[in-house]
Amino acid sequence: MTSDVAISAPETAAANGHGDAHTTAGFGALTLGSIGVVYGDIGTSPLYAFREAVMAASGAEGVPTPAAVLGVLSLILWALIVVVTLKYVVILLRADNNGEGGTLALMALAQRAVGTGGTTIVLLGIISGALFYGDAVITPALSVLSAIEGMKDVTLRFEPYIVPLTVIILVGLFAVQSRGTARVAAFFGPIMCVWFAVLAVAAIHPIIQQPQVLYALNPLYAVSFMLHHGIIGFVTLGAVFLAVTGAEALYADLGHFGKRPIQTAWLFIVLPSLALNYLGQGALVLGDPGAIVSPFFQLFPQGFVRGCMVVLATMATVIASQAVITGAYSLTRQAIQLGLLPRFEIRHTSEAHSGQIFIPRINQLLLVAVVLLVLLFRSSSALASAYGISVTGTMVVTAMMGFVVIWKVWRWSPLAAGTLIAPFLFLDLTFLAANLLKVFEGGWVPLALGALMIILMYTWRRGSRLLFEKSRKLEFPLADLVAMLEKRPPQRVPGTAVFLTSDPLSAPTALMHSLKHYKVLHEKNVILTIETAQTPRIDPAERVKLEQISPTFSKVTLKFGFMESPNVPKALAIARKLGWQFDIMSTSFFLSRRALKPAAHSGMPRWQDRLFISLSRSANDATDYFQIPSGRVVEVGTQVTI
Repeated sequence: MTSDVAISAPETAAANGHGDAHTTAGFGALTLGSIGVVYGDIGTSPLYAFREAVMAASGAEGVPTPAAVLGVLSLILWALIVVVTLKYVVILLRADNNGEGGTLALMALAQRAVGTGGTTIVLLGIISGALFYGDAVITPALSVLSAIEGMKDVTLRFEPYIVPLTVIILVGLFAVQSRGTARVAAFFGPIMCVWFAVLAVAAIHPIIQQPQVLYALNPLYAVSFMLHHGIIGFVTLGAVFLAVTGAEALYADLGHFGKRPIQTAWLFIVLPSLALNYLGQGALVLGDPGAIVSPFFQLFPQGFVRGCMVVLATMATVIASQAVITGAYSLTRQAIQLGLLPRFEIRHTSEAHSGQIFIPRINQLLLVAVVLLVLLFRSSSALASAYGISVTGTMVVTAMMGFVVIWKVWRWSPLAAGTLIAPFLFLDLTFLAANLLKVFEGGWVPLALGALMIILMYTWRRGSRLLFEKSRKLEFPLADLVAMLEKRPPQRVPGTAVFLTSDPLSAPTALMHSLKHYKVLHEKNVILTIETAQTPRIDPAERVKLEQISPTFSKVTLKFGFMESPNVPKALAIARKLGWQFDIMSTSFFLSRRALKPAAHSGMPRWQDRLFISLSRSANDATDYFQIPSGRVVEVGTQVTI
């Protein structure tokens, strides 16, 4: 069963309202918050990135040479500078959609700029959104597992407990999601500040002992390594990319913290700390090649200090996981609003911050997938092979959509926009090709997850469109029906009836069935349509559009941004200022609940028909999603073939 209260296709008009909530907080607090939330993922990369890259560069021998160490270090440092600093911090943070960032926000911005021919843009958005879910599954598994593995460096007796303890921590992490992140988030910033300070300080002594490690700052070492190591150099590049995973979070969390705090935190705290730590690990391995087994934890003295570092690393990885889980909730809400996924139950966990949400179904699916990954791979080295493909794929798509925005929105010439983006796109494609070499070692996991999400999103979007077109052919024009009813009105009953529909030009199915079965009409009747704009938020002044079409019929259009959760009663209260006397206690909301069946001849293959019907049955009830009081709702059932 599915309700015919679909969210209408995103409209092309830009709205003035946007999410500038971050301007109300102090710059220092926002910078601290961004360190805690935005940089958790990339900040925990030193746990495994350097180790995996040097081991890949060492080839069959397994003993790292100074040339391999300096080459890998140079590749990591310049990847941080080019990919993260130049592409994201300098360029893409300026490509905001009314203050909001992220792959679907960029898709909506590019689609609005292109206009009617935006099908390719939507497809790119679906691909990047789908790949993000792969990242959201692998990040918690890899991060927490790599931190807990540090216990082996304290004592080998801990080794049998690594996987069980990782699973317990992950189950606990997902269990507390329903309580909201507000209280936990208050500790994120300070803990991550301590983390980055420790990363930097621990690296100073090894660098002083092996100052030649600073040669890695010269990009020629990276170039020389790639030129002289052939296929091993290319394989190594896939592992080097582990150092820049999390860069997408910079852009995705733009709306939460603002451009300047994110840029300041990266340039003055995060980048220097990461660079120092990678140099410190490199210096350690130059002095003792055997340290490559666990270069991060061997930066710290054996015993109590290293044990404390395992605890701090675990806290940091939980924070990194929290950030990507929250990102999955936010992405899901955007996808629902943009018509890419069916309605899911969305719970708000904060009265003050609309962005703090919890989606139970997504939480359950992520938990199952993450625990399965840990049990399947059992070590961070094995999981590292599965990591990277989803992130590089997202980065490639982001670069492509970035080109469209720079060309169409910033009004650059195609040549200038291409010249700016081409080097980054080339680098992203190179990283993607290097990561694709790991498909059979575990890289199939994010590809399979991404492919599943692409199929789900494409099927929902295609099926919704076919259903809308089919319904429109069967429905009666609203203007004709209103004219007939005003000319020969049926029996009137007191109160107001609100009929929800996705097509304001056709008579709602619920209205037709109400007239057919009850043979009565309310004194006041409202045809209500809910639209999703291609901007993150809508100014309350533009929320409601009221149009009188006859003495007893009116049209109301409610407009919401793709990052807002629709609240119909609250929005209708605004209509009072426009002259509509709205009283929720004397108003009945009529919804049509449709039971879908596959048609003999459909616009989609039979398997896709069945998938769409299953998705529609799993969709959250429209009454709950639009926050309409259930006691005021009347549902009318119909059967539709698709």
